[in-house]
Amino acid sequence: MNRSELVTAIAESTGQPASQVDRTVAALVSVVTDALVKGDKVAIPGFATFETTERSARTGRNPQTGATIQIPARTAVKISAGQTLKRAVA
Repeated sequence: MNRSELVTAIAESTGQPASQVDRTVAALVSVVTDALVKGDKVAIPGFATFETTERSARTGRNPQTGATIQIPARTAVKISAGQTLKRAVA
């Protein structure tokens, strides 16, 4: 399901106009992104938790040449599914 399909499904489910749902989805994405940039954790109970994690520098291997390369440290996003979502999918 892509974004436009998500917006359409939510609009049909709630009876709200698709344009309003699209703005709401955009606001959700923006708020979660801003919180993660600041280093905050975002938890939506039963659905998912979004947080950042630090990955340390390490040595890797170029799969084409076999040469070793240095992979720099970076900040990554970690998403964990909530119990309600896990149970629904299982």
